Amino acid sequence: MTANEAGGPTGVYREGPLDRGASSLGAAGGPTVGVLALQGDVREHLRALVECGVNARSVRRPEELDAVDALIIPGGESTTISKLAIEFGLADPVRKRIGEGMPAYGSCAGMIMLAGEVLDGRPDQESFAGIDMTVRRNAFGRQVDSFEAPVRLDGVGGPAFHAVFIRAPWVERVGGDVQVIGTIEDGPAAGRIVAVRQGNLLATAFHPELTGDLRVHRLFVDLVREAQ
Repeated sequence: MTANEAGGPTGVYREGPLDRGASSLGAAGGPTVGVLALQGDVREHLRALVECGVNARSVRRPEELDAVDALIIPGGESTTISKLAIEFGLADPVRKRIGEGMPAYGSCAGMIMLAGEVLDGRPDQESFAGIDMTVRRNAFGRQVDSFEAPVRLDGVGGPAFHAVFIRAPWVERVGGDVQVIGTIEDGPAAGRIVAVRQGNLLATAFHPELTGDLRVHRLFVDLVREAQ
């Protein structure tokens, strides 16, 4: 599945049955993790969170953001997510919650949205910031240049992660408080940073929600539980 199939690079996310029932599918009494449901592969993240045993719900409004303990910003199209976050009144509330310590995880476009600096973005594009890093948008090329590659992730047990890259960014600079937890190992992009962590914030240039491998989501859920 591509990010286009999961939500489309330009359109508003459309609610489905999983969204409407997601908040009742997790573990009672545990943390509630929201998925920003403006555009992108929202359902896949909701499904992964439920499989990790936490309450999961979509977030489109500030009052829905108030009801969650953590937030996932999904893959999709970062300029569209930025525009819709402003239109839905979520841009400032998300930045405020992140600044107050709310755990957040961004995959692909979500990594761009968590970056303190974005290269090759639209002039009016806004991020949620949070992670002291510089990210280059669409660094690996256009949709036709999408690829899959093994990535070894620090702090995630088991074999290399089978990572799916779709119009993916990469990280060009990290601050002193940012931990690099994954890089491309082979090929012309060898050494490029594709996964980072800064405190309660996690970001990957790839889409673990499209693989069925829950290790990245479990890592994030552990961060959420530790923060409670």
